[in-house]
Amino acid sequence: MNEQEQHLNNLQEIRNLMEKSTRFLSLSGLSGVFAGIFALFGALAAYVYFGNTFYYPDTFTTLFRTSIEQRNDFILFLFVDAGGVLTLALSSGFYFTWRKAKKQGYEMWNKTTVRVFKNFMIPLVTGGLFGLLLIYHGLVGIVPAITLIFYGLAIINASHYILHDVRLLGYSEIILGLIAIFFIGYGLLFWTVGFGVLHIVYGAVMYFKYDKN
Repeated sequence: MNEQEQHLNNLQEIRNLMEKSTRFLSLSGLSGVFAGIFALFGALAAYVYFGNTFYYPDTFTTLFRTSIEQRNDFILFLFVDAGGVLTLALSSGFYFTWRKAKKQGYEMWNKTTVRVFKNFMIPLVTGGLFGLLLIYHGLVGIVPAITLIFYGLAIINASHYILHDVRLLGYSEIILGLIAIFFIGYGLLFWTVGFGVLHIVYGAVMYFKYDKN
């Protein structure tokens, strides 16, 4: 090995060390796959609950005119359905990411992890609160679109500290959310595609690209 090749190898090692210190590289593609699968199960439960249909333009309007018992039943269903999907997705994401970090010899919890969490949660929480305010004012029809858009923004915001490939998922979520605004009443369908199908496709691509080997 000549002196020039040695310098190039040294530069490559420095670059790898800098990347490890500034990027969270242990995010597993399987996390996305399983999050998407759990989202599909949650969407299926909602599909059955709404009467085997993806189209429900008057569901919430009718809901707020019904009895307190029916409203409470609906709210309980959403809480259990969404909470169950979120819990399973986070649990599987934590496990597969921990497993990959252990295999790579990385620390799972460090300053970069905190940066990823902050950059992801700020747009996500903002979008969630915005969605609740829309529901409060009766503008329920655009809530699915808003959640997809803010979720995409959260992914893009966090992508500065993880693999840049994840940005494609963020852009896809935003585009899907913008399209959803033109199809009010099909929110469950767009949620199914955004949180279910796109996660599975993205997770599978990331797994075969970075994890399998």
